[in-house]
Amino acid sequence: MSTVRNRAGQVPEVSPDAVAGLARQVRGAVLEPHEEEYQAHSAPYNLVAAHRPDLIVVPSGADDIQKAVGFAATYGLPVGVQATGHGPAASSSGGLLVSTRKMNAVTIDPLARTAWTEAGAQWHQVIAAAAPHGLAPLNGSSPNVGVVGYTLGGGLGPMARTYGYAADRVNLIEVVTADAQRRVATPVDEPDLFWALRGGKGNFGVVSAMEFGLVPVDRLYGGGLFFPGEFAATALHSWREWTGHVPAEMTSSLALLRLPDAPGIPEPLRNRLTVHIRIAYVGTAADGERLVRPLRDMAPPMMDSVGDMPYTAVGNIHNDPVDPMAYHEDSIMLRELNGAAAERLLTLAGPGADTASAVVEVRQLGGAAARMPDPPNAVGHRDAAFVLATITPTAAFHDGPADGPDDGSDTDGHGGRPESLLDRMAQWGTGLKYVNFLAGPDAAAGVRLAYDTATHARLTSIKSRYDPHNMFRHNLNIHPAGGHD
Repeated sequence: MSTVRNRAGQVPEVSPDAVAGLARQVRGAVLEPHEEEYQAHSAPYNLVAAHRPDLIVVPSGADDIQKAVGFAATYGLPVGVQATGHGPAASSSGGLLVSTRKMNAVTIDPLARTAWTEAGAQWHQVIAAAAPHGLAPLNGSSPNVGVVGYTLGGGLGPMARTYGYAADRVNLIEVVTADAQRRVATPVDEPDLFWALRGGKGNFGVVSAMEFGLVPVDRLYGGGLFFPGEFAATALHSWREWTGHVPAEMTSSLALLRLPDAPGIPEPLRNRLTVHIRIAYVGTAADGERLVRPLRDMAPPMMDSVGDMPYTAVGNIHNDPVDPMAYHEDSIMLRELNGAAAERLLTLAGPGADTASAVVEVRQLGGAAARMPDPPNAVGHRDAAFVLATITPTAAFHDGPADGPDDGSDTDGHGGRPESLLDRMAQWGTGLKYVNFLAGPDAAAGVRLAYDTATHARLTSIKSRYDPHNMFRHNLNIHPAGGHD
């Protein structure tokens, strides 16, 4: 094994015999850097974080996770967890990485309208398994995202205004905490842990399985409307005003896209600014067509895929990329998107703007997303009207221009970093970010702003009880109470 330092700053003595002993205990695999499968299990979808753990455990079940965590506790090793790796915030450099990819079982209970999934399951599996029963999960925009990681951060999906966050539907979570104990967190058993896991990301243990509710949806009126960049102002203002009148059965977003000339991207969208309005309406196709008509009439669309669709095609609404890439993601929650805010956004990301971001997206909130579930969870932002997110390719983030035009506002007081697009939209923000829309090595700095003061204080207190030495820190990290963010 490579040299790693434990929580006391000392080099732990992890002998080859100790590693061999762990390998004999687990039914899955224990991988070191020289082994063939190591790269496959350390590689994330978002290539912005290069994981180089000293050891990877590929568990076949919760018993293996328990043994891996116990081993890490014995030697004082930090622990990271990866299923799909869509949203890494810190590289697992040294220590132990738990790769849950082979734990991907999915079971549907159509009478109870619930799904039970293992830690490595992806949303497309749940969508396919639930569809024959006329049911659907509250999945993300990409069906290839992992169920557990997405849900632990809240989970803001295509039906959020109708049914809320994915975390709002969770009934039970099986988790191994830092003391290597297997726990079942429910509203009755381990209620504080249950509250914290639903919104606090992977800070409290390694989740082995989860049970959550499904909704009675088998189809949507949904898809995308694409407009040329020269209609960005018309589209943004029209969509903004339109969102003030649509029912909660309508969830939508608007993205300003600057996509490269690359395979998989439709030719009309390459190397130019385009506007993509994403639609997901749970009501009838006739009502959906009526509601969307004003958007279709505001300008000639380049492409129009909005129509009645089976829920199994929900990934076609956003058409998120499927191939690994390297990008940074950031976000702020917006109190409002008034005319002045829209004009500022157009200045920063519309025609003629010098922005490094490939995607600047505004998602409407409200409806069910504004209501705290019973029992409550750590997902906040119930008062936000929109979330504004940026996705910036790594090369542009490091080498290209700052988001937004050079208007003389060149720093934000944080070490001379150029002001970002999000900094310049802050006057309409709530002061907080959405934790699932934070990715990349700089994302850890934004974690404190993903929670209000009271929620963060409770999370740090619960962290102190279940992970007092911050074993689970290769993540969007919440420190134990008394630690330092």
